[in-house]
Amino acid sequence: MTARTARVELTGAAEDLVRRLVAQHGPLMFHQSGGCCDGSAPMCYPRGEFRVGGSDVLLGRVAGDAPFWMSADQYVYWRHTHLIVDVVPGRGSGFSLEAPEGVRFLLRSRVLTDEEWRRVEAEPPLPTGADPPD
Repeated sequence: MTARTARVELTGAAEDLVRRLVAQHGPLMFHQSGGCCDGSAPMCYPRGEFRVGGSDVLLGRVAGDAPFWMSADQYVYWRHTHLIVDVVPGRGSGFSLEAPEGVRFLLRSRVLTDEEWRRVEAEPPLPTGADPPD
């Protein structure tokens, strides 16, 4: 089986923060909903504390094995992009684990290259919350 085209990554600063959060809280997960609270900010939770919906899309894993989920509605808008999770000073208005650290995760993106898009189109659909866990 060939590896999928990378759809999401962390900056070095975000990766450092995730390592610290894992040390405090154990395995983590991310969810990008586009809903209330910070809306476009990825939210970080202890793995299993946030219930993934059946239509949520698993974009990939970051920082080793932290799943990064996105709501199906948001994925419609972001499917042509490569997402970069960064961390910036300030406190978000959500319930994400980094809030007490005085920082917040921030989503940056770039459009997939033509070559990346051709690979994505040839790959099977991304897993969803309705698929059996791996």
